[in-house]
Amino acid sequence: MKLSIVIVSYNVRHYLDQCLESVLRATKNLDSEIFVVDNDSKDDTVAYIKQHYGSQIKLIESNRNLGFARANNIAIKQSAGEYVLLLNPDTFVAEDALAEVIDFMDAHPKAGGAGVMMHNADGSIARESRRAIPTPYISFLKMMGYSDRYYMSNLAWDSPQQIEVMSGAFCMLRRQALDKAGLLDEDFFMYGEDIDLSYRIIKSGYENWYIPAHILHYKGESTCKTSYRYVHVFYQAMIIFFRKHYGHLSFLITAPIKIAIYLRAFIALWQMLYWSMREALGFSTYRKAEPHYLFVGSDNMLDECRSLAMRRGLQADFYAQLESVPDEQNSYVVYDIDTIGFGNIIEHANQHLTCRQGIGTYNIKTHELITLKDIIA
Repeated sequence: MKLSIVIVSYNVRHYLDQCLESVLRATKNLDSEIFVVDNDSKDDTVAYIKQHYGSQIKLIESNRNLGFARANNIAIKQSAGEYVLLLNPDTFVAEDALAEVIDFMDAHPKAGGAGVMMHNADGSIARESRRAIPTPYISFLKMMGYSDRYYMSNLAWDSPQQIEVMSGAFCMLRRQALDKAGLLDEDFFMYGEDIDLSYRIIKSGYENWYIPAHILHYKGESTCKTSYRYVHVFYQAMIIFFRKHYGHLSFLITAPIKIAIYLRAFIALWQMLYWSMREALGFSTYRKAEPHYLFVGSDNMLDECRSLAMRRGLQADFYAQLESVPDEQNSYVVYDIDTIGFGNIIEHANQHLTCRQGIGTYNIKTHELITLKDIIA
């Protein structure tokens, strides 16, 4: 078998459904298997996957939240692919993305892992598509606000580039490299495990690469990035990585970095508390502008979306062709995924970045509109 895809999901059924739709298209001509590990979701993820995907998906149902690393490891141990792809459920992939990455890795046997060009929910390119190992020096620069070295900003975007850290949102791994480097470190509950594994792959004698294949990452829908638990888990992961790989260094080197990490965590928590208190006391009284939805797709899709817009009171316009959609601030361009390819959606959104609210998709099979902020049905 060529490829095993592992998706760990927790309470993101709508995004997972869209992700699986894109993955099935991208693996149409690949010898592959797809695992979904559900971390005890409280929505209807498990029942939905069984009903709508059946034997197409190898579903692993956990009775508790195992965390990202442990849940991935369970599926990796059961998988059989020459390559293993770790993929977030709040993503969708271009139709040619997986084949493009595999072709590159087949031609470069030293490539132990590969990441891709990730796009944010407005179509812009996500800087975390390429990252450097957070050495004490790199970490210090980033903590001080100088992040170009960390995000390897000197590299070109339109050609393969050797990098150090791959994102856990899309992490293609050669089985041989994974066997040599070891599985994900389960000390990381969530966050940091991708950095740790990337580092261990390099230390095992392999290379990590960036490939300009395209995916979209809603970035955060699989977690709650405004919660106090997120802040704790995220910054704790930074401490775990630092202790594991740089704990042997002098206290004079490690102490400033640890202090900076704890300081950043404290500031993040204080900002959350501040804005929560303002809202609770009624100081946040400004009215947010309602987004404008620009629907584009087939006649059937547009008819459904006209009814949806009327029923939900949405400000909306409707277009039969991508070329007709105007650039407009504070708008969502809502694409018909039944007739417009995921790769075409990403390309069009990237070329029209004035629509800053972001990308929306409409699935005529589920009758759902998905954006970064909302699920509307």
